[in-house]
Amino acid sequence: MTPTFSDSTRVFARIGLLSFGGPAAQIAVMHKELVEERPWLSEEQFLSALSFCMLLPGPEAMQLATYAGWRLHGVRGGLMAGALFVIPGALVVLALAIFYALFGNVPLVEALFLGVKAAVVVIVIQALLKVAKRALKHRAAWAIAAASFVSIFFLALPYPLIVAAAALAGVVFLPKQSVPAMAIKQPKSAHPARTIAIWGSLWLFPMLLLHLMGAKLLTSIGLFFSKLAVVTFGGAYAVLAYMTQEVVVQKGWISTATMMDGLGLAETTPGPLILVTEFVGFQAAFNAGGLWLGIAGAIVALWTTFIPCFLWIFTAAPYLAQISSRPRLAAALSGITAAVVGVIFNLSIWFALHVVFERVTPTSLGPIHLLTPDLHSLNWSAAALSAFAALLMLRLNVGMGKTLLIVALAGLGLSFL
Repeated sequence: MTPTFSDSTRVFARIGLLSFGGPAAQIAVMHKELVEERPWLSEEQFLSALSFCMLLPGPEAMQLATYAGWRLHGVRGGLMAGALFVIPGALVVLALAIFYALFGNVPLVEALFLGVKAAVVVIVIQALLKVAKRALKHRAAWAIAAASFVSIFFLALPYPLIVAAAALAGVVFLPKQSVPAMAIKQPKSAHPARTIAIWGSLWLFPMLLLHLMGAKLLTSIGLFFSKLAVVTFGGAYAVLAYMTQEVVVQKGWISTATMMDGLGLAETTPGPLILVTEFVGFQAAFNAGGLWLGIAGAIVALWTTFIPCFLWIFTAAPYLAQISSRPRLAAALSGITAAVVGVIFNLSIWFALHVVFERVTPTSLGPIHLLTPDLHSLNWSAAALSAFAALLMLRLNVGMGKTLLIVALAGLGLSFL
């Protein structure tokens, strides 16, 4: 059954507004709306499309929505579904970023954000446990995860290099199992070269225009997030450590505290967690030139983060059956997913240290890089709030949204003490 375009628009708008809780919850919402309540996609079609989207860089939930829209109505359906999945959250994140930039130093706001940061530590740990349970089913997968952690935490190797090495290791060492090809009617004609030309131009031409206009910071923001869009395998958590290292340590656009606050904001809004790139783009440009440059930075970050998603989907979607049934590609994906476990473990430690301690000093011993906390700078309030968040989420199974709200209010309460 193929719905009307207006019916599809209404349903995908609801999906966009309800897409809280990270990719697992977002995918569950889509499954309920598109498979269970309406016969728009079969179970086999939905799961095959999900496996396909996990092979691609970028937010898999947003790309799954784009693919579903494409299946139903072609390119205009994919545009509609992908845009509606992102725009509601993007508007909220922009509003929160502006508020944060203008009022972030207010003591009560800082107290609220302390609770948010403490909850984010536990959210990342919970993501680590979920991904590890799914990904580490073989000894080779455990070895890839451990090697990835050592590579990024102790050796500070670039994340794209880790992704490439993990994919190769997956092909070589992980078992090869064929993924059943989905029964899909192929289009009479597909034009991958034309699709790549159109969407590649939409992606990169604005960067060239900004460069010619002399907008150096906006060009730099666009180029950085364009590079990020190519290596974001495994979801936002996997790439956060790499992004943080670049925007905080290498480029100096924002502080560590601002980066963590941005992640907390992105966790509380609908849409993909990778919307944190919009927050970073806004803050980097705001710090350099005020409100309107900040808004321009947010738009550039959004554009270069999500336009590539349409490029991947519209180019590869017609060949889903062939792509998803190749054992070597499935093994490469398994290798990348195993590496994601190590990368998220690194992110867990990094976040925990920077939340619980006021001062963390990076040190180097030859090629070995270490993070050394100043034990005298222990923030007892942050440590207590993190423990409280862990109790709520990991022991009492309280949802992420409720935990963020409760712990943020608890941080506010501690500020009065």
